[in-house]
Parts: sequence; C-alpha cells; structure tokens
Amino acid sequence: MPPKIKITKEEIVDTALNLVREAGEQALNARSIAAKLKCSTQPVFSNFETMEDLHNAVKEAAYAEYQSYLKTEMEAGKYPPYKASGMAYIRFAREEKELFKLLFMCDRSNEKLEDDRESLRPLLVLLQKNLGLSEEEAYLFHMETWICAHGMATMLATSFVDWDEAFISKVLTDTYEGIKRSYTGGKR
Repeated sequence: MPPKIKITKEEIVDTALNLVREAGEQALNARSIAAKLKCSTQPVFSNFETMEDLHNAVKEAAYAEYQSYLKTEMEAGKYPPYKASGMAYIRFAREEKELFKLLFMCDRSNEKLEDDRESLRPLLVLLQKNLGLSEEEAYLFHMETWICAHGMATMLATSFVDWDEAFISKVLTDTYEGIKRSYTGGKR
C-alpha cells in the first residue's frame, strides 16, 4: 500500500483561499476543499478543530493579500502615501472581488471600530504630519475619506461600475481636497 500523502495546513488554506476567489465565501466548506485537494475531508478536520478556525485562517490569508496590495501601491511612489492606500484598497476590490467581499463586505457588528484605530496608526500619523491635525481630527478625516473609497471599492467589487484608474484618482483627490478644506480652512 502506498504511503499516505500528508496535506498541510498551508495547502488547505491556499486551496480554500482560491475557492473563495473563484466562487465566493459560500463555496468555503470541507467537501469543496477536499474535492480540490483530491482527498477526503479528514485532512481538513485534522488540521482545523472547527470550520470557524478554517474561515479565520482564510480571512488572515486574504488580509495578507490585501496588505501586499497596500505595500506595493505605497512603495510604487505613483501617488502620495495616503492616496496610495486608497488606490490600493480600490484596486484590491477590483482585482480580488471575492476576497474584498470576504474582508470588507461582511457583518462586522461584533467588532469595535475603535479596535481598528491601531491598524490605521500609520495613516493617521501621515494626516497629522501633513495637515497639522490632532489624532482625533486625523481619525475623523480618515473616516470621511474612507467612506468615499469604500463606496467606490464596493461598487467595483459588485461590478456595479467599471471606472478607470484616472477617474478613481480624480475622485479621491477631490474628496481629499474638499475634506482638507473643511479641517484646515484652506490653510494647507
């Protein structure tokens, strides 16, 4: 009898992530993962105590993909760093529709918005430095600009619109400049 092939946790997460990419979060189940891996469901349940654990691992992997978009866009230097973060968010929504939906178009009512502030710290520091805002003002400024970016990203992720990069860039700039005038009185 040939030796059993060990399927790793990483292979399961990669397969599950690709399933979500192809068919959305609803395709994420032990049977569909096993079918893709050409194995029984046993390796899935051997590596993850619950399906919730697997879902969390897939979300972590999807978030790592998003962070890669963010890093790439910010390091490219095509846009100022703050704008680059919005462009990356929107590009992720356009190119990774199902992963975007998994991360950013889901019920997050159990999360505290304040808990997310720490992950925003680098962007808040940029706003504070560039516009002379307090931390609280920077946070509110970011929330206002993020509403616009999230709206555009959501419309792209759901294929409601198909705007080009130039239009998206213009809208983000116009939004930023309008909100900046509100916070700085046009001084910066």
